[in-house]
Amino acid sequence: MTRVSGPTIADVARAAEVSTATVSHALNGTGRVAETTRRRVRAVATALGYGAPGTAPGTGPRSRTLGLAVTTFAGSPWNFVAVSYFARWLTAATAAAHARGYALTTLPADRGAEALWHTLAVDGMLLLDSPEGDPVLRALRARGIPVVFDGRPAAPHPQDVWVDNDHAATTREVLDHLAAVGARRIALHGGFGREHYTRAVAEAYGAWCAERGRPVLAVRFDPEDAAGHALDGVLAGRGESGRGESGRTEPADAVYSLYDPGGRQVLAAAARHGLAVPDRLLVVCASEDPAYASTEVPVTTVTLHPELIAETAVAALVARIERPAAGGPGRHTVPAGLLPRASSHRPGPPPGTSH
Repeated sequence: MTRVSGPTIADVARAAEVSTATVSHALNGTGRVAETTRRRVRAVATALGYGAPGTAPGTGPRSRTLGLAVTTFAGSPWNFVAVSYFARWLTAATAAAHARGYALTTLPADRGAEALWHTLAVDGMLLLDSPEGDPVLRALRARGIPVVFDGRPAAPHPQDVWVDNDHAATTREVLDHLAAVGARRIALHGGFGREHYTRAVAEAYGAWCAERGRPVLAVRFDPEDAAGHALDGVLAGRGESGRGESGRTEPADAVYSLYDPGGRQVLAAAARHGLAVPDRLLVVCASEDPAYASTEVPVTTVTLHPELIAETAVAALVARIERPAAGGPGRHTVPAGLLPRASSHRPGPPPGTSH
């Protein structure tokens, strides 16, 4: 019988993101090594089975556990479970994991910068909205743990697998919908995160505006801005472009908000400025919150179909764990859906058209 060799000092060094010399000093109690680093290296070595016979990385028994983390703002104590998209994603992912005989461990956002990623006992990880320079992803890659992403990773490796919507196509669908009912100056309320979703929508919006000679009215979303003050400039006609003959900037006549609370922020800002929705201002929000269907003016929403994304991601991750050679890398695309409601519908012909 062939004896399986155990992990090497180089394996420990890669997983702990230190040099082999640091590993040696940390394990032997020699050299000048910070105590936090020493503890982390020892924890990683223990988790990998360094020094134990017959325990090469990836050859031990499976834990039958999948991990899940939202790493967009890793290290910040924000409650992503309160966001409808993530809540629905988690519910569907848990059901999909259980159906395949796996437990699902969900990590809180504020643990993203901790050393637990070097020792977490999981067979694979689901990463949602992984940003550029994601320390969690770096640690998982170093350990060789299979990963499947919700959203395109910032710097995908050749073997990466991710599940996402076609954000460019969805953005154009929303903008075309607003233009068809008369919008001429559409503001984009987003630009908050560093994940692929934010970048892809912003790029598609800029290209759409350039093709049609429309002004680019970008408003930065702030999750704490319940009153929507960030929108004051574009709603009051203080945008950077689109000045009319009188020299006064015309206000935005539509807003597409990219984040769950954004629709309510737009409604609050419109009320402060005396802009009736939808007569004076059209509104669309990307959100899974069903309450938007019952606001005073029901808000048109974009659903990214989180349940289908979660089920697809779990299936892809389990396949990577159980049948590494069966599934290839690449992107799985889930169509988004536009749910038109009163906030983006004006009775009668669009402004400027003849009867």
